[in-house]
Amino acid sequence: MSNELVINSTQEGCRIALLRDKSLVEFHQEVDTNKFTVGDIYLGTVRKVVPGLNAAFIDVGYEKDAFLHYLDLGPQIRTLNKYVRGVLAKKHNGQHLGKMDAEPDIDKLGKINQVLNRNQSVLVQIVKEPISTKGPRLSCELSIAGRYLILVPFSSVVNISKKITDKNERKRLSRLVSSIKPEGFGVIIRTVASGKEVAELDRDLRNSVETWQEGMKKLQNAKPREKIIGEVGRASSLLRDVLNESFDSIVTDDDDIFSEVKSYIQTIAPKKEKIVKHYHGKTKLFENYGIEKQLKSLFGQSVTVPGGGYLIIEHTEALHVIDVNSGNKSNSEKDQETTALSVNLQAVGEIARQLRLRDMGGIIVVDFIDMRSSENKKAVYQKMREVMKTDRAKHTILPLTKFGLMQITRQRVRPELNIVTKEICPTCGGTGKVTPSILISDQVERDVDYLLSKQNEKSLTISLHPYLHAYFTNGLFSRQVDWFFKYKKWVRLEKDSSLGMMEYHFYNKVGEQIELPKA
Repeated sequence: MSNELVINSTQEGCRIALLRDKSLVEFHQEVDTNKFTVGDIYLGTVRKVVPGLNAAFIDVGYEKDAFLHYLDLGPQIRTLNKYVRGVLAKKHNGQHLGKMDAEPDIDKLGKINQVLNRNQSVLVQIVKEPISTKGPRLSCELSIAGRYLILVPFSSVVNISKKITDKNERKRLSRLVSSIKPEGFGVIIRTVASGKEVAELDRDLRNSVETWQEGMKKLQNAKPREKIIGEVGRASSLLRDVLNESFDSIVTDDDDIFSEVKSYIQTIAPKKEKIVKHYHGKTKLFENYGIEKQLKSLFGQSVTVPGGGYLIIEHTEALHVIDVNSGNKSNSEKDQETTALSVNLQAVGEIARQLRLRDMGGIIVVDFIDMRSSENKKAVYQKMREVMKTDRAKHTILPLTKFGLMQITRQRVRPELNIVTKEICPTCGGTGKVTPSILISDQVERDVDYLLSKQNEKSLTISLHPYLHAYFTNGLFSRQVDWFFKYKKWVRLEKDSSLGMMEYHFYNKVGEQIELPKA
């Protein structure tokens, strides 16, 4: 099984696609305007304490105040507050937590107004990004995630991932990490640490400690709302969480991202540095890897299931609903029960894929095709549990009800990803009145003539839908060849299936889009 990470730079940020055997399994969009990422640590200011909710609203610079519940304060919140006051007052530089006298832990059943006051400065971490009309969700239990270990300031406990089940390995890791962890810090050992040598664990731990120390230097002169420690970029965080021996390549078309990813790989897995590649092909990166086509087919309301059947996916404010339908599979089995089981089992894999692709969270209700046999229902439930094991988001799956419904809850930490797959006609702008499609070729001809003859462009590239591309390049003496003989310049044509069928864009020799004057 091959894994590839493809990172495409755009004007708004970057698009990240995780491919497994050339099939898209995860897709992320990192927008430059999104400043509030899970893992970021801010110096916030308490704006309002609400005893009725046992929570406080914190100003971290977002348009709406962030939410901090009492249960998310953490037992050591008083020690954290004392520490922050000391650093801001420059009583100490905040480098050595072990030398600090810890305050008593707070009561689990206490009230938030006993701990926080209005206008108080508090160090908080984003645990859930702004979603819909809500601001970020915060926690005061700070942590810094590394490749193998998670560093937890103001703690002394060493915890091990429950997914590491071997008793001897758990003992080995606990003994190793306890011997290398700095005083005043706790550590959570991640699943990928299993089998790793002490040198790798120590290097990862040192990187996290350095990140904390650099943040505390910044805290000394920080102002309210300022980011103290930033989480690594979405591409790097994805690499940190999923990079393993099965990764074949990491490809990007951007110089800065290439340098960032290569530097990060050198830090967390030096042996894998050679898999990072810079793409210089003529075809657009996502087009070359067939990702644009997959995005168009996978993010619609209706999604085809391999082997027959299809899903209808509806999103509401309260929950997500997925309906499984048999489609043309209905005639391929001997009876209705067998057909239902076959389609349901095939749909399970696509449902798990869709949950990861769209990053769907909260409550998901799946309406499977009705089955009478309890054994068949159990088989579908077990298959869903099996395919969801690779999902990194926390989730709970309940068995099918007598109505054939399965309920799934999945952790939601970011807004759900939604990609518009229905295209508005670029000719009519959605009015329903269009210029005859045959005339689009004449329009392209006129624009090419204007740019090469009147505007005297030295080099020209046209990005257009594959159908239009075929029209202009088909045959030995194609329209593209005619342009060469007419203008003595070769016009390069690029396929781009993300464009509408009658949509096209011109680019100059440095790759900048050329804006044409409106007729």
